[in-house]
Parts: sequence; C-alpha cells; structure tokens
Amino acid sequence: MGTSQTGAATPEPPDSEIGSRSNLQIVAPSKLTAAGRKAFRPRRWLAGGHVQTLAAFFLPRRIELPAAERRLIEVEAGVPVLCHCHWQKDRRALTLIVVHGLEGSSESQYMLGIARNALCAGMNVVRMNQRNCGGMDHCAPTLYNSGRSADVAAVARNLVERDKVPGFVLIGFSMGGNLVLKLAGEWGNEGPAEFRAVAAVCPAVNLAAGADALHEPANRIYEYYFLVQLFRRFRHKARLFPRSFDASRLRGVRTLRDFDDRVTAYYCGFTGADDYYARAAAANVIYRVAKPTLVIHAVNDPFIRILPETRHALISNPNITYIEVDDGGHCAFVGERVGDPGYDGRWAEREVVEFAKQFR
Repeated sequence: MGTSQTGAATPEPPDSEIGSRSNLQIVAPSKLTAAGRKAFRPRRWLAGGHVQTLAAFFLPRRIELPAAERRLIEVEAGVPVLCHCHWQKDRRALTLIVVHGLEGSSESQYMLGIARNALCAGMNVVRMNQRNCGGMDHCAPTLYNSGRSADVAAVARNLVERDKVPGFVLIGFSMGGNLVLKLAGEWGNEGPAEFRAVAAVCPAVNLAAGADALHEPANRIYEYYFLVQLFRRFRHKARLFPRSFDASRLRGVRTLRDFDDRVTAYYCGFTGADDYYARAAAANVIYRVAKPTLVIHAVNDPFIRILPETRHALISNPNITYIEVDDGGHCAFVGERVGDPGYDGRWAEREVVEFAKQFR
C-alpha cells in the first residue's frame, strides 16, 4: 500500500483533469500493493459483490476481546452515546475511534475485527455507537443520521480531555465512513492537535446515489433489510417518546429515500431527502481533508456509488490514498486466509489497522 502524502495547507477544490497519481491504486487480485503485502483476493467460491456482501453477513466468526469500559459520552446536551473503550496498559498508545454503518452498532463484526487487530498491534480502540444504537433508544428523543459528524468530534474531544490520549485515528465503515471523512474535511487544518489520520471502508459519500442504488431490483433485498430495521427502531422511538415522534409518518414509505424524506429529514432539520443527501454528504468536503487518509472501495459494492466527480476529488487530494478493488462487496472483503495464522481473511480490517500503525 502506498504511503499517504501530507501537505501543510488544505487542498483547493480539484479543477484539473484526472491524471496518473501515486495515491490512486486500482488493485487487481493478482497484484501486490506498494508495501509488498498481497492485495485482496476473494476466498475461493466467494467472488462477486453480492456473494461477498452476504458471506460477510452470514459466515460465523469467533472474535474474542478483553472486557471493555462502557462509557456514556454526551454528544449534545442530554444526548449520550455508548462507547466501548479498550485500553492498553499505557493509555498513551494511539487510539482508534471506530464508527459503524447504518443500523449497525459497536457489536458489528467489522467493529470487533478492527478492535482485535488493533489491540494486538498495541493500540487503544474505542467502538463508538451512533445515537440510538447499541441499545440507547431510550436515552433521548433524537435520531441518528449521516450528517452528525459533530457526534464523532464530541467523542474524540472526550478522549483527549479525559484520557489525555496523545493521538487518535478515525475509522468508519459505510455510513460511518461518510461521517469520519466529513469530519476530517470540516476540520481541514484546524482539527485537534491529536488528530493523526482517517480511514474509511466503502464510505457512503454520495448519499443520494447510494439510496437510489438500493432501490435497484438486484439490491432490493438490502433495502428491505434496512427498512425493516429502521421501521422497528422508529416505532420503538415513537412508543418511548410519543410527543416527539409520530409512527404514522411511516405510512406509504416503500424505499430508503421515502424513509429519509418522511422521517430522517423531517425530524433532523432538513427540508426533505434531497436536502438531507446534499448537505450530509462527505463528498462536499473531500477536497479539504488535510490529514493522511485511506479510502477503500470495491467496484462491485452492490449499493455504494462513488460518483465521477467525487472519485476525482479523492484522487486529486494528495493527502488521500484511494484504493479501488475489483471485488469485495460492501464492507466485506472476505479473502484468502494465508500468512499470519491469526489472520481470518478479512482484508479491509487488516489494511486499516496496518495503515494506522504508522501513526503510533
């Protein structure tokens, strides 16, 4: 994997044609990354975007972690989020703040996998639940959404002020990838001195395109899954906070875009789904990212779409290493189990931790 380049100034918005850049790696299965590690090769019989995505969801994994400190961190007045903090004996180690995707939690398999790998590498790990997630629906009449990058900033601030962590790296998957990239872009060169780097796997940086892709016939199984989970959560919120939420707004909702229009946008201060997608997308601030950044995207991700102009912005920013892999599905990358006996083939989880190691 190529080493990220860093710049002293926040990059300007890209306006030139895409050229040959050292921070773009289109990784073919048979090639080696620049660092000499094998690039992603799907596990036998598990090639293809849908196969990879479903395999990552259904294949059993056994991930054992030491007990975590459960910490409630207030991200807004009266709004706590639950974080699971794993500490090294010396808390001055580099800290990874990991953020999950839509309807995930701190218990999502990739969250646990990152935690295991990072702890073995001598780093602290904080598995952050977004608002409502991790069994926190009852705590406040609020909803999470793709624009709440300030929540991630609040968690980082708590760790710096309370635990005196000397450095942290932000890591996000899917929706969480959008959040950490959005925050990195918002911070630009003005972020905390302790902020070292950011990594995103299959980030949903073009929200409208992703929502529309979910409604494609081949992807309806994923959209149905998300809607079932979102309906269940919102009805539960309406029972908990009947004065704040009205479950009847779910009538007529058939797509994720419908849900975001009638629920997310309505309760989170947007005029509608289009306004929400436009304002909450990290694509708006990619050009401002000023810290070393790793972005991993699978070309055959069933429903994450990176639009040409966003890809241009990713490639044009010298602080971003953009790795585009032919296979891997959505946040899956279930690869061959070769090399280290402790490696279970989850390629993206390994690559993210390897990237973070350089900032210890």
